[in-house]
Amino acid sequence: MTPADDPSDSVSLAELLEMYRRMLLIRGFEERVASLYRDGEVPGFVHLSIGQEAAAVGACWPLRPDDVITSTHRGHGHCLAKGLQPEGMFAELMGRDQGTNRGRGGSMHIADPALGIFGANGIVAAGLPIAVGAATASQLRRDGAVAVAFFGDGAVAQGAFHEAVNLAVVWRLPVIFFCENNGYSEFSPTSAQHAADLHDRAAGYSIAYTAVDGNDAVATAAAMGRAVEAARQGQGPSMIEAHTYRWHGHYEGDPQRYRSTDEVAKWQERDPLVRHCDRMVQAGVTEEQIAATASGVAERLDGAVIGARALEPPAAAALFDFVTRERAQPAEPERPVDGPVYRTMDAVRNALDYELATDERVLLAGIDVGAGGNVFGLTRGLKDRFGDRVRDTPISEAAIAGLAVGAAMAGMRPVVEIMYLDFLGVCLDQLLNQAAKLPFMTGGAARMALTVRTQFGAGRSSGSQHSQSLEALLAHIPGLTVVMPSTPADTYGLLRASVEDPNPVVFVENRLLYGMKGPDPGPEHVLPIGRAAVVRPGEDLTVVSVSRMVHEATAAAQTLAGEGISAEVIDLRTVAPLDTATVLASVRRTGRLLIAHEAVVPFGIGAEIAATVAKEAFWDLDAPIERIGAAATPPPYAPELERAWLPGRDQIAETIRRMSAV
Repeated sequence: MTPADDPSDSVSLAELLEMYRRMLLIRGFEERVASLYRDGEVPGFVHLSIGQEAAAVGACWPLRPDDVITSTHRGHGHCLAKGLQPEGMFAELMGRDQGTNRGRGGSMHIADPALGIFGANGIVAAGLPIAVGAATASQLRRDGAVAVAFFGDGAVAQGAFHEAVNLAVVWRLPVIFFCENNGYSEFSPTSAQHAADLHDRAAGYSIAYTAVDGNDAVATAAAMGRAVEAARQGQGPSMIEAHTYRWHGHYEGDPQRYRSTDEVAKWQERDPLVRHCDRMVQAGVTEEQIAATASGVAERLDGAVIGARALEPPAAAALFDFVTRERAQPAEPERPVDGPVYRTMDAVRNALDYELATDERVLLAGIDVGAGGNVFGLTRGLKDRFGDRVRDTPISEAAIAGLAVGAAMAGMRPVVEIMYLDFLGVCLDQLLNQAAKLPFMTGGAARMALTVRTQFGAGRSSGSQHSQSLEALLAHIPGLTVVMPSTPADTYGLLRASVEDPNPVVFVENRLLYGMKGPDPGPEHVLPIGRAAVVRPGEDLTVVSVSRMVHEATAAAQTLAGEGISAEVIDLRTVAPLDTATVLASVRRTGRLLIAHEAVVPFGIGAEIAATVAKEAFWDLDAPIERIGAAATPPPYAPELERAWLPGRDQIAETIRRMSAV
């Protein structure tokens, strides 16, 4: 860089001093956290950013309050640089109820969505797809806001990095990917982790790339300023690599056997605060101004620690707070019995059409949902009606799910499609560790009104990777809602309820029911989430089922009615939360319980239902509880094996006969 290119020329003395204050705030905060952690006042894990202050301050310098950042496990500096107050942060790290996130997040998960801080993150690279979602929301609103995804050099090896960058370039999103390359991925040097450097990878994605001295706050701010302005003007994403160094280990207590003390000492000679002081003095800032700034920061931080110590931890009674938001509970409408007939696939399309038409926050995205209209034709025509709010994505499930998380946090109501339920394994982190947990980890601050549509269904020789019924896996994740309708009317009413729900919902359709016909309940039909339906009353035995197996259970019950056996059939409709009250009320009348589902029997939802009934209605039972489901093997391909594997009405009927004879 020549003297004429020195970015200091465009920075005022007041701005130089403010940059210094912010860097001091980060350095002083981290030093105090190190002491508090050593003394046992901060629990858990702590990853400090001492030495990287200039990168955080420079990166956030050109950002507006409505711009969004996503961070890493080493995120204190980013949060402070974006405007989060140290008082609440100290309280959060100490596990206090008045902490930034009510003591639910701690060091690795600190966030404040109101300030555009969408969270530090304990999962490497997880914040990149979330930033893409926030940038998508900004692009749709045309509000000029940008998103910045902080990540370390180690994150470049994660698939989420590549999926997020590719999607951002394809959609020309206003997002900056900011790499803090501190030379190490945990304990391993960067040189041992990557087959190509970040510059080459950026070229491969045709994304603008800039390398900057991450220990120079002014140079970093100048580079970020150019990238942010380009993003605001619609020129798409860019990537900045800031070369810096962390003085402490990967975590506090790290013995640091992987690097020498000489190496650390050489980087400490390039202390970003000392270098910035020299620049200020040369520019004309007085020693008195510098000293007063340092004194003021130290006094504030010391007071913040004292204040945090005096606060109370969360009460044990508040354990279940912030897991889910309170949802609307509309009255159960009459089940339609006549009127125009339509198919389940029509119900899906009509529900999405209604929500897109009545709420501009609704966004529909997924593989081939736009121009292609979905692999089953379910979304055909919606792209023509709603334009940019119906978007085709690359085949990138992690990016799709992360897009939903980020867009939801930004106030949208995204509906994203994962083509097959089996494919959730590719993007499970964004559901398990992000969508389900961020409302809780932020003390209720993170909005998460998103819907993931997907489908399953065995019986057509789709094989082991396209037939699985995995609802129990999802239901085991606190914070997720899991819906599985069985009729066209229920599909419409529950899909509308899911899109309007303030919680993350996985909406599981059965593809074998797409052609099923039933009465159209009308456009205003909305069902309560979490409430089962008695679809066939009975007196002798209760059959609890869900999705397509409801129809198999109903057919079995009809057959048995001619034999004098009266079976009540309950359609759960929602797997999580589970309507145990309806099940218990039925079992207390009938005295017998059979649970039938398409998933394999061991550890399925039937086990949870059986355990609940055994505990709450044991003395009402006249026979042992029975479960029916698929055999404990992967779904087979050969039709003969699949028929043997998958339960149906005949097996249900035979089991009911046997149970009724007890």
